[in-house]
Amino acid sequence: MTTSTTLRSLLSRWTVAVPVVAFVALLLSWGRKGLPGFAVALVALCLAGAVLAAVHHAEVVAHRVGEPFGSLVLAVAVTLIEVALIVTLMIDGGARSHALARDTVFAAVMITTNGIVGLCLLIGALRRRVAVFSAEGASAALTTVGTLAALGLVLPTFTTSTPGPRFSGSQLTFAAITSLALYALFVTVQTVRHREYFLPVDDEGRPYEAGGGRNADDEADEEEAGHGGRPTRRAALLSLVVLLLALVAVVGDAKAVSPTIESGVESAGLPQAVVGVIIALLVLLPETLSALRAARRDHIQTSLNLAYGSAIASIGLTIPAIALATVFIKGPLVLGLNPTHMVLLALTLVVSALTVLPGRATLLQGGVHLVLCAAFIFLAVSP
Repeated sequence: MTTSTTLRSLLSRWTVAVPVVAFVALLLSWGRKGLPGFAVALVALCLAGAVLAAVHHAEVVAHRVGEPFGSLVLAVAVTLIEVALIVTLMIDGGARSHALARDTVFAAVMITTNGIVGLCLLIGALRRRVAVFSAEGASAALTTVGTLAALGLVLPTFTTSTPGPRFSGSQLTFAAITSLALYALFVTVQTVRHREYFLPVDDEGRPYEAGGGRNADDEADEEEAGHGGRPTRRAALLSLVVLLLALVAVVGDAKAVSPTIESGVESAGLPQAVVGVIIALLVLLPETLSALRAARRDHIQTSLNLAYGSAIASIGLTIPAIALATVFIKGPLVLGLNPTHMVLLALTLVVSALTVLPGRATLLQGGVHLVLCAAFIFLAVSP
């Protein structure tokens, strides 16, 4: 099959058509307030289709560039567009959106470190009794998550320069610079200095790439995913373009339905923080599905790369972006967590450390993380 034939085949797939339709829905609904019910339903359908298409193209790109670069591409792309969504909603939201960045980022951290990690460990343990991954890579990522969360979300509650759970201007600048520096350092370690720590491992803990072997189920799973052999460079570039288009459509369509979400949350008498949880759930859908498919192939380390990488990017890129956005966003920027959330964060970090340090996990560890995720969502609804 020639390259041109391959490209025509790719263009004819639903995974290309759906993101285009979703992007058109975004253009038609942009700036409109009070969409009718049928329009909201159509936009939501396009949103779901764009999520599934994004997962497919992310896996094509990851298959071309290999780990951990594939996980990094999806994590950064999703986070950058998540930041754009947060900033857009904060500009339009008035006083109700002062804590939206905190609520969304903290929800992303809890969903990734407990929800995604818990589900992937559960799948890995069900398949092989014990889920195996690189303790060095997972612990390095978890350390970065904990440091960024403490600096960006916990410290504002205790600083005294500005009243309330907020940073002063100089403190926010410091937090933004250190967040970017830590993120850049982590990416350097992940992709250059110690790339072998972030590769999937076999039952003996050896990286597949280093050992020259591959999981026996990989070929069948790749055929099922529609990847076949390693994608050509042009096909991977096209998938990257469509991936970005799909992610823009995901976040834009999420913004289009957000007024309906906000009004539904308000009419149900739920706390405003629930909006941040829903936004995080929507935006993290592509990464969640990719992580679950990696876990099904026994690539638990790839799943952890996606989960922890998303949490790192969510804090490390959002805090600097919000710091810049405060130039034109009116009102205070609330970043500090309340005591309940700090307890959940501390418990999550302790449990996660005990989970990743051995490099092996069972059903129990997966279940504990899922309970923590459920507790976070329940307490967000019923504080």
